[in-house]
Amino acid sequence: MTSIEAVADEPDAWFKLDRGVLAVGGAWTIAESARLDRELNALNADGAQEKFKEIDASKITRLDSAGAWLLLRTRRAMGGQGALNVPAQYGPLLENLDQEQKAEPHRSRIPPGFRGRLYRIGRATMHAWGQTVSMLEYLGRVTIESGEAIASPRHNLRIAAIVHQVEETGINALPIVGLLSFLIGVVLAYQAVDQLKQFGAQNLTVNGLGIIVLREMGVLMTSIIVAGRSGSAFTAQLGTMRVNEEIDAMQTMGLNTVDTLVLPRIIGLVIALPLLTLYADIMGIVGGAIMCYFDLNMTIPVFMRQLQGAVSVNTLMVGLIKAPVFAFVIALVGCYEGFQVERNAASVGLLTTRSVVESVFLVIVLDAAFSIMFSVLGI
Repeated sequence: MTSIEAVADEPDAWFKLDRGVLAVGGAWTIAESARLDRELNALNADGAQEKFKEIDASKITRLDSAGAWLLLRTRRAMGGQGALNVPAQYGPLLENLDQEQKAEPHRSRIPPGFRGRLYRIGRATMHAWGQTVSMLEYLGRVTIESGEAIASPRHNLRIAAIVHQVEETGINALPIVGLLSFLIGVVLAYQAVDQLKQFGAQNLTVNGLGIIVLREMGVLMTSIIVAGRSGSAFTAQLGTMRVNEEIDAMQTMGLNTVDTLVLPRIIGLVIALPLLTLYADIMGIVGGAIMCYFDLNMTIPVFMRQLQGAVSVNTLMVGLIKAPVFAFVIALVGCYEGFQVERNAASVGLLTTRSVVESVFLVIVLDAAFSIMFSVLGI
């Protein structure tokens, strides 16, 4: 098809090609857009766009965005140079659509080369500083409201929610924590035996295993597992609530989101993590004992007597003291990042990942700080 003649029974929207001018008229609206699109594509397929240099739309009676887009597309097929004559009242519509199509591509503000690298470093530094300040402000708010809740537990503490969080973060984590701790104990014992055999000191494997597991590896590995399991779950749960505007609804109803959503998670994890750490210590020692039994032919009673002489209650308490601090940090970061989620699904995944990374980083930093402090104090 190359034209539609304007006759008595002409359609609501029409066009015709005459002497290098494409005349259009009628109601170029969304109702006619599908038919016009097919017929204009057929016109272009015939190469007719090369035969006209002007579009005369003076006879258009109605024009909406769909019709205007078709006119602009037809002019672009002519190379974008042809005249487009439309009634004055439709000029602004075509100008707006044409400006959107000609929008300048986004240009990065980051300069190239060495200056660009400096720019990225500075931006990352400022972002980290802002994140630190914001998290410290959130820490202050949570600390104050936690103190108020402890001072008046009958009115502020939600016991059922806390018990639920202990179950979710503690009891349900027992299988994975136990399995990984057992395997870590096996690996540590195997590596220690393999190295100490060179000096004939393989019997000291029990001493090293007990100290490493009880002081460091038990609490550290448990905290990392919980950060990946429970900390990420806190961020995802609160982030999804924010996307669904549930948190906004709670604030509208006058509910304190810290009391309702944050404190039960923090208190529940602070209760659960020390118990998980004790369980991980036991499973790590059991794994090491089994490895010593098969590798050193050391019986369990002999292993336990040597372990009792190598470690003390203080050794166990050094690891357990860290657990509530790590739990508080993991829960705080998980809840904080959950409240930072924007109203889109991509933000939930991004901040959940950030929550895990920040939690693991802070746990390791705090563990190093504890080790230095205990060394200075001679503990």
